[in-house]
Amino acid sequence: MIEGLQSFQNVLKIPELKRRIAFTGVMLFAYRLGAHVPTPGIDGNALAQFFDQVQGTLLGMVDLFSGGNLRRLSIFALGIMPYISASIILQLLTVVIPALERLAKEGEAGRKKITQYTRYGTIVLSAIQALGIAYGLESMRSPTGVSIVPTPGWAFRLLTLVTLTAGTALIMWMGEQISEKGIGNGISLIIFAGIVVRLPSAVTASYTLISTGELKLFVFGAIVAVMVGITAAVVLMQEGQRKIPVQYAKRVVGRRVYGGQSTHIPLRINTAGVIPVIFASSLILFPATLTRFAPYAWMQAVSDALSPGQFTYTVLYMALIVFFAYFYTAIVFNPIDLADNMKKYGGFIPGVRPGKKTAEHIDRTLTRITLPGALFLALISVLPDYMIRWFNVPFYFGGTSLLIVVGVALDTVRQMESHLLMRNYEGFLKRPSKSRGAFARG
Repeated sequence: MIEGLQSFQNVLKIPELKRRIAFTGVMLFAYRLGAHVPTPGIDGNALAQFFDQVQGTLLGMVDLFSGGNLRRLSIFALGIMPYISASIILQLLTVVIPALERLAKEGEAGRKKITQYTRYGTIVLSAIQALGIAYGLESMRSPTGVSIVPTPGWAFRLLTLVTLTAGTALIMWMGEQISEKGIGNGISLIIFAGIVVRLPSAVTASYTLISTGELKLFVFGAIVAVMVGITAAVVLMQEGQRKIPVQYAKRVVGRRVYGGQSTHIPLRINTAGVIPVIFASSLILFPATLTRFAPYAWMQAVSDALSPGQFTYTVLYMALIVFFAYFYTAIVFNPIDLADNMKKYGGFIPGVRPGKKTAEHIDRTLTRITLPGALFLALISVLPDYMIRWFNVPFYFGGTSLLIVVGVALDTVRQMESHLLMRNYEGFLKRPSKSRGAFARG
């Protein structure tokens, strides 16, 4: 505890780090301020009543990522989802289109070009989604029969299109500014802020239930203990690695000797991060969303079978998460390229021949360690439904939100620590001793 407080005091001793943290705070405050600026032409009360009905659908998940902005239909209603979608599409196209693959290998210049394409894609997706939302809102009514859009027409559609697209572009700019001038990944921190802002309402709801006697104090204590344990397990899985030892042969160039050192390849247990959960959620919640716009009997039956808490939903959801974990890992991690680079610089895995055998060894190891990571993602993702059903937990805990919050928090602390260590200050995370490091390499 004392060491942790000392580390936070060290943060205040570095002017550059203080400026970065302050800039990040100002940007996140501006984001939350914009979340309360409504889009013109909407009946806010009718929209809120409608969203109370769509929890557990794709709209509910988009509302989670937008920090509740979609429920209020603020200028930031689309959130950062169009940017995430554009980034994922570009990553998938990089594997398919050779020109993009070559661009990705050109270093900083190629990365800037792909970032530019991602921005264009974000604007296009935002415009399409905004127009779709405008059309959809015109046909929606609250449970009491009140129209969400009092005066529909092209004036409302164009105004919504411009407002929501501009809002997403502003969020994208804020995220890039945080990444450049602040601390942490800007896009991730914006999602983080949208999720964490719901914490006070969860605390208030818990206090109300405890004070009225609906939730026993010792039961709440047990729930908190379980939450702490689950969070610790998520941290462990997010940080978990399988280190493959690599030896570099000695090379003599002129009078200098290069290589001859030992290192390792860190293969993460959860290489795909939270992407499999996002993909699986979007796919399995799609039928439930469609029934809101096309209420056919057979679609309603499918939607009921795929409702959260149903056995069919749980099995299919977990299977999709495992599938997308392997699918996305195969896209972002190429063992053949890694093996070729190692061979080029004289590196080899002890006991494994360079080239094709090395690629097969890395691929086999990655396939094995991805399974526990994928199963853990699946278990964490279905956890909230059962905690709410079995233990009457008065707030949503687990799933996508927990994975994002933990991942972003760890990444931000890691970046702050790098600033501290560069200036010879003690970091937040404990370092292994030399003996432990040598043992791990052995």
